[in-house]
Amino acid sequence: MALTEKDSESTLGCLSKDFPAVAHPCAEQPSEITSNIVYHAQYSPHFSPLKFDPEQAFYATALSVRDNLIQRWNDTYLHFHKHDPKQTYYLSMEYLQGRALTNAIGNLDIQGAYADALKKLGHEIEEIAEKEKDAALGNGGLGRLASCFLDSMATLNLPAWGYGLRYRYGLFKQKISKEGQEEVAEDWLEKFSPWEVVRHDVIFPIRFFGHVEISSTGSRKWVGGEVLQALAYDIPIPGYKTKNAISLRLWDAKARAEDFNLFQFNDGQYESAALLHSKAQQICAVLYPGDTTENGKILRLKQQFFLCSASLQDIIARFKKRKEGKGPYQWSEFPNKVAVQLNDTHPTLSIPELMRLLLDDEGLGWDEAWDVTSRTIAYTNHTVLPEALEKWSQAIMWKLLPRHMEIIEEIDKRFKAMVNSNHRDMESKLPLMQILDSSNPEKPVVRMANLCVVSSHTVNGVAQLHSDILKSELFAHYVSLWPGKFQNKTNGITPRRWLRFCNQELSNIITKWLKGDAWITNLDLLSGLCQFADNEELHAEWASAKMASKSRLAQYILNITGVMIDPNSLFDIQIKRIHEYKRQLLNILGAVYRYKRLKEMGDEGRKKATPRTIMIGGKAFATYTNAKRIVKLVNDVGSVINNDPEIKDYLKVVFVPNYNVSVAEILIPGSDLSQHISTAGMEASGTSNMKFALNGCLIIGTLDGANVEIREEIGEDNFFLFGAKADEVPRLRKERENGLFKPDPRFEEAKHFIRSGAFGTYNYEPLLDSLEGNSGYGRGDYFLVGQDFPSYMDAQAQVDEAYKDKKRWVKMSILSTAGCGKFSSDRTISQYAKEIWGINPCPVP
Repeated sequence: MALTEKDSESTLGCLSKDFPAVAHPCAEQPSEITSNIVYHAQYSPHFSPLKFDPEQAFYATALSVRDNLIQRWNDTYLHFHKHDPKQTYYLSMEYLQGRALTNAIGNLDIQGAYADALKKLGHEIEEIAEKEKDAALGNGGLGRLASCFLDSMATLNLPAWGYGLRYRYGLFKQKISKEGQEEVAEDWLEKFSPWEVVRHDVIFPIRFFGHVEISSTGSRKWVGGEVLQALAYDIPIPGYKTKNAISLRLWDAKARAEDFNLFQFNDGQYESAALLHSKAQQICAVLYPGDTTENGKILRLKQQFFLCSASLQDIIARFKKRKEGKGPYQWSEFPNKVAVQLNDTHPTLSIPELMRLLLDDEGLGWDEAWDVTSRTIAYTNHTVLPEALEKWSQAIMWKLLPRHMEIIEEIDKRFKAMVNSNHRDMESKLPLMQILDSSNPEKPVVRMANLCVVSSHTVNGVAQLHSDILKSELFAHYVSLWPGKFQNKTNGITPRRWLRFCNQELSNIITKWLKGDAWITNLDLLSGLCQFADNEELHAEWASAKMASKSRLAQYILNITGVMIDPNSLFDIQIKRIHEYKRQLLNILGAVYRYKRLKEMGDEGRKKATPRTIMIGGKAFATYTNAKRIVKLVNDVGSVINNDPEIKDYLKVVFVPNYNVSVAEILIPGSDLSQHISTAGMEASGTSNMKFALNGCLIIGTLDGANVEIREEIGEDNFFLFGAKADEVPRLRKERENGLFKPDPRFEEAKHFIRSGAFGTYNYEPLLDSLEGNSGYGRGDYFLVGQDFPSYMDAQAQVDEAYKDKKRWVKMSILSTAGCGKFSSDRTISQYAKEIWGINPCPVP
């Protein structure tokens, strides 16, 4: 029975007549799924009973899928409990999950059945999936990587959990106005998330402030201050075509009923009465709250500690529970059952918190507690940028976490004593290596990365170039002490979300030509496409799939921006966090120069040009002024170019607002060229470059991060390379400081064109000034935009020529996909499991 939109207002009653509302938690047949969806619409009601429009249909559908996941969840928990394997716990401040419905039914291999079931109910599955909001739990690559990793852990049947925070408003929703970027709160939880399950029995106390009491025996205890409650919300993560489903556990902050002061409330002191409840709400309100004030810094530190303390209390409780009935547990066995991975420096406080729990609550001595901690915790470094290597004020740490500062002091003291005793030749390096830095007496800090390196058993970078830089520069002195501590784990992406589900046309073609879909869990099999790289039939199918994705993207751009773009033009896309080192400014300066040249050419010259649509998307952090100026410039340039009748057929510039995972799933399949153009040596890895390359998009980029390995895998001829190399960057900066830089005339023309007012009256001088001079704060072109501009423009000219040769371009596209086998997160996680965590698959039979 197909339903019209007119009928949907009062359709729930009709549905229950035609389709019985019967619970089928593990339904796989369309008829059972239909009944289960109607059951949830009727008996898990979140809306009035008269409607069954697409939004209500989405929630009922999601709840029916969740039934299936909960059964797998329970089976997986019981299986792990029975076999008691060593488990990994992955701690991250961010998870950028994206929509879950399509991913879940895809991993469960029931897409077709759900499509049929929804059709019976008068809805298309694509329309229903569109109603899901992206979970606002992350910002960029760090969070997306963590989500890919969870997908791979589940698919590989590994005993693993993710831990994070349940942000109510996330980072922000980005809106674009005449003033540029505006930030408004995300609304993903305004109604509810159908995927999460609250665990009211999993709740832990989290203390802040207070003081340390010393008993007569010398033992220490952290007391007083304010105590909040961490409450667990679990989100199921299903593996692909496996019975395992693991968990992402998110912590929310609560205050107890007894912390509400009824007397004050009745006395009219409403805010004071609920003060602790208000403070609890602040913890998980926003991802990365502004930290220019002391209150902002304290809130960020609170968030980090809240994640660490709740997660470690949970891990210890689970360890104890697993040992119930099996005799007394030995703490020396803890690292044999538990691996904790710190995703960047945000969860660094796990180190002193685990020490505190073992010392103060469990009564271990220092040496035993240190042995357990250092054998349990591993650290992934994601950046060499100084501002991202966290340094916390010692004063704020003493104020908020006095017991942890005592422990950090002791770790630092013992580390320095070890160096002085065993490595006398390294004494002069200690000021750089120690954890507590008091070189500026007015602002003594705790170096979180140093604490991680000193305390963890393994430190890894996330691309070969990045790991080499860590060993040769950032952590070089530690390598002398512990050469075996440092590893590389090149990042990867899940082929399920980033090809199989988001680009079904191309996915089906790959499956046809490889005679099976085994590539979805063994991405190395993509290399089999190489033998067909010149096959005309494959070329035609490949080009057709690309055009379908480009047409879908063009429709999306028209819907959200009102700009009409031509799918026959070269779609050139750069989507990532807006940051000066990622060099969106280089991209837009190139677009400005291209526009200027097109204006000067005349009609005949323009007819020889390669039509191009440049799309840029990403969020600028709310307090990052220059990044916000870049967003404003892209939009101003676009509004002029897109309304110029002379060049409308040759160039468009579009800023794609509110970039997130779901937007990426439309942009990436529809791209021809993608820009990964960071200053060499500054991008740890990047993962969007892998997503683009996997979808047959060609890359223009520097030898930075994973670009280096992508180029090696897909072939140098299929990568448009430009720019200085990482080992040249320090010399080029020094030469610039000495006044030896001579700018390319094209670079000067582009800047002058902006200064001429061609793109409006906004004052871009502070942004352009950052590219001027030879040194100085906010000047001196630290990210070498001017240095790399000429080679960038030359590489773009090569792109224009290559795109004119359709046969060559399609072959390059095929070879790009064929070379991406290495960049599966399944490979990355397998390496973590074997070489860092020491865990093995534990599949549910």
